[in-house]
Amino acid sequence: MKLTTKGHYSVKALLDLSLQTGIGPVSVRAIALRQDIPAAYLEKLLIEMRRSGLVKSIRGSVGGYQLARSPELISVGQILEAVGESITQLPHSDIKTTLAEDWVTYTLWQRLQQKLKEALYSITLADLYYDARSWQAAQGEEASFIV
Repeated sequence: MKLTTKGHYSVKALLDLSLQTGIGPVSVRAIALRQDIPAAYLEKLLIEMRRSGLVKSIRGSVGGYQLARSPELISVGQILEAVGESITQLPHSDIKTTLAEDWVTYTLWQRLQQKLKEALYSITLADLYYDARSWQAAQGEEASFIV
């Protein structure tokens, strides 16, 4: 599976929001600057994720975006699904043959694809958050973090 720019930016944006807990809504501009994502593109991604219930938007001068649910309840798979990403077929996953060797290969790739999908839906923003914080601590850094 290849994570596209769209998927990568979406995960980065929501991880950024999870790292900014307790400060209220975060502006698109602030996320875009921290994560080096074009603001206009990020706005479109956040709108898609809002429609899927992953983030909520707050209007006004102190408005912005924040997570709609706890980071423990948002999986990487849900984020990718929200922005229209899917698990790309792995090599050999479309083989239609009766040869035993090819059937074994086909079955193996199908199982690997299913395990990958399960993994994406089992990894949460909270998992990534703790990984990021551990990395920051190891680097001796405070709050700024680029995913």
